[in-house]
Amino acid sequence: MKFIVSSTALSSHLQAISRVINSKNALPILDCFLFELQDGTLSATVSDSETTMVTTVEVNESDMDGRFAVTAKTLLDALKEIPEQPLTFEINTDSLEITVQYQNGKYSLMGQNADEFPQSAMLGDNAVRVEMDAQVLLGGINRAVFATADDELRPVMNGIYFDITTEDITMVASDGHKLVRCKTLAAKGNERAAFILPKKPASLMKNLLPKEQGMVTIEFDERNAVFTLESYRMVCRLIEGRYPNYNSVIPQNNPYKVTVDRLQLLGALRRVSIFSSQASSLIKLRMQENLIVISAQDIDFSTSAEETLVCQYAGNPMSIGFKSTFLIDILNNISAD
Repeated sequence: MKFIVSSTALSSHLQAISRVINSKNALPILDCFLFELQDGTLSATVSDSETTMVTTVEVNESDMDGRFAVTAKTLLDALKEIPEQPLTFEINTDSLEITVQYQNGKYSLMGQNADEFPQSAMLGDNAVRVEMDAQVLLGGINRAVFATADDELRPVMNGIYFDITTEDITMVASDGHKLVRCKTLAAKGNERAAFILPKKPASLMKNLLPKEQGMVTIEFDERNAVFTLESYRMVCRLIEGRYPNYNSVIPQNNPYKVTVDRLQLLGALRRVSIFSSQASSLIKLRMQENLIVISAQDIDFSTSAEETLVCQYAGNPMSIGFKSTFLIDILNNISAD
C-alpha cells in the first residue's frame, strides 16, 4: 500500500483532530490515528471511546485501498519537523511496517492492526437533522461553554443545552452560579427537539469552526450526535437527562437597566477586585443617575478600592453585590461593546 500526500495538509488536519485523544487510555489502540485510504481520499480517525472525529485529506497519488493504525504522538511530532513537501507513505499490509519518505530522508515505524480500532456509534432511525451556519454555531459555543459545570452529581449541567424549535435555536449553559442563554433566529428545526452537548466535544468544535465558512449539519438521537463540517466529522455521546427550566430563573420585566462600556467595566472590575476579600471575591456595584460606583474591601487586611464609571441609568439608586470572578468571566465572553 502506497500513497503520496502533502506534509502541511496532513499535519494540520491531524493536529486538529488530535485533541480528541486522552492522555491516558484504557485501550492502547486509542493512542493511534486510524488511516483509511479509499478511492484516492485519505481519512484519519481518532477516538476516546465517547467522541470520535474523522478528517479527510486529498492524496496526490495512491496505488490501492487499505487501512492501518499508527501511534498519534510519534507521527505528529515527526510531521511537525518537516517543511511543506510531498510525503510518500509505504505500508506493508502483512507486517504493518510503515515507511515515510521525504526530501532528504525517511522515517520507519510500526503500525497497528486497524481492526482493533472501535467503530463509531450509529444514529437511530428517529434521528433529528438541523443545519446551522458555522459562524453562528461558533458564536453560541464561544458564549456558552465557559459557563458549563463540572458536577458529578448533576451531569446535565456539564454541557451546552441545544433547545431547538421551529422558530429558533437556543444554546444554554449554567453551573448554578452563572447562566448563559444565546438565541439565534438564523437557524431552526423542523420540529421541537433538544440535546445536551458535553463540554469536551463543544470545545473541540470551538477549535475547528473558526476556519469554516459554510453550513454545519447536526444529526442526533437520544444518545449520540453527529456534526458534519466541510473536512471534519465528529460523532459524540450526548449527556442523557432532563435539563432544568432555564427560563424560570431569568427575571421578567426587570425595572433596572444599566448601559455601560464593556471594556471600561471589565478594566475597573479587574483593578478593584484586587482589593476584595480573597475568601469571597465580593465586589459592590452602586448605581445612581448616569454613574456606577464599583467598590471592594478586605476587612482582614484593611484594604479597599473604589472606581466610578459613566453609564446610562435613570432609575432609583440601588446597590448589588457580585462575585468578581463570575462577572469578569461573563464580560470576557460577551462580544458586544
